[in-house]
Amino acid sequence: MANRDVERGGKQNREVHNNNNYFYDESSRDTHWTPWLVPAIVVANLAVFIAVMFVNDCPQKINGPNKACVARFLGRFSFQPLRENPLFGPSSSTLERMGALEWRKVVHEHHGWRLVTCMWLHAGIIHLLTNMLSLIFIGIRLEQQFGFIRVGLIYLVSGFGGSILSSLFLQESISVGASGALFGLLGAMLSELLINWTIYANKAAALVTLLFIIAINLGLGLLPRVDNFAHIGGFLTGLCLGFVLLVRPQYGWEASRTNTSVTKRKHSMYQYVLFVVAAVLLVVGLTVGLVMLFKGENGNKHCKWCHRLSCFPTSKWTC
Repeated sequence: MANRDVERGGKQNREVHNNNNYFYDESSRDTHWTPWLVPAIVVANLAVFIAVMFVNDCPQKINGPNKACVARFLGRFSFQPLRENPLFGPSSSTLERMGALEWRKVVHEHHGWRLVTCMWLHAGIIHLLTNMLSLIFIGIRLEQQFGFIRVGLIYLVSGFGGSILSSLFLQESISVGASGALFGLLGAMLSELLINWTIYANKAAALVTLLFIIAINLGLGLLPRVDNFAHIGGFLTGLCLGFVLLVRPQYGWEASRTNTSVTKRKHSMYQYVLFVVAAVLLVVGLTVGLVMLFKGENGNKHCKWCHRLSCFPTSKWTC
C-alpha cells in the first residue's frame, strides 16, 4: 500500500511549488505535530511478532527432514515449513492461541477481545514488513498534520471495524494483521481531502491518485488467503471517521477573523452535513455489526455474492 503525501504551503495565496504536491493556504496552517505514536505502534507490532515466534518454538514441535523449520539457526525463533506458512511465520495454532480472530471463539466462547488483539498479530515476517512499511508511509504524515489522538483513534477503531466485518463473512478461518487499521487511514485520507476540498490546490489530481491507490490495494484483496473484508470494513470505518475527526476551517475563515467587515463561517454547510451523516453511519454501522456478530449471524446468508469480495476465483486459483 502507498499514499499521496499532503504538504503544507509555505507561501501565500495557496501557491503550488514545483514538486506538484497540493498545499494548504498559509492562513489555515495549524500545529505541526512531532510523530511518536506511529513509530510506537511499529515497535509494538515488532515486539509482538518476536513474542509470537518465541511461543511458536518450531524446532520443539516439528521433527523430520521433510518437515524442517525454516532458518533453523534462529533456534526457537525459526519459521514454520513454507508449505505450512509461506510468509515465514508461526503456525496457525500459535496465532490462534495468541489472539487471532476466529468467529467461533468470539461468538460462542465470548472472546470479544480478539476483535482488537488480531490487529497486533501477523502471519509472517513478509506480512509484518509490508504492513509496517505502509503504516510508516501513511501514518507519519497523518500524525504530523492531525496529532496522535485523532490518528490513534482512526487506527484503532478502523481495525475494530475491519474485524467486525471479517467475522461476519469469514467464519471458517482465522484472521490476523493490521491491514484493516491501515485501510482505515487510507479511508481517512480520502474523506479528509473531500471534506476540506476548498483549501487544496491540485485537488483533482490528488483525488485521482488516492482513488487509484485505494483501488489497487482493494484489488489485491481479491487474491486467495487475503482477508479483504477486514480491508473493506477498515476502509469504510476510516472514511466515516475522517469526515468526523479531520475537518478543517474552510478557506478564508482565518482572514475573516481579523476583518470585522467580513463574516465567514468557520465551516461550510457541506462540511456540517458530511460530519453528521458520517457520524450517524459510523455509530449505526458498528452497532448493527456487533449485534449481528454476537447473535451468530452469517453475513453470507444476507449477501449471496459478497464472498467474491474477498477472493475472486479465476483459472489461476480457486477460493
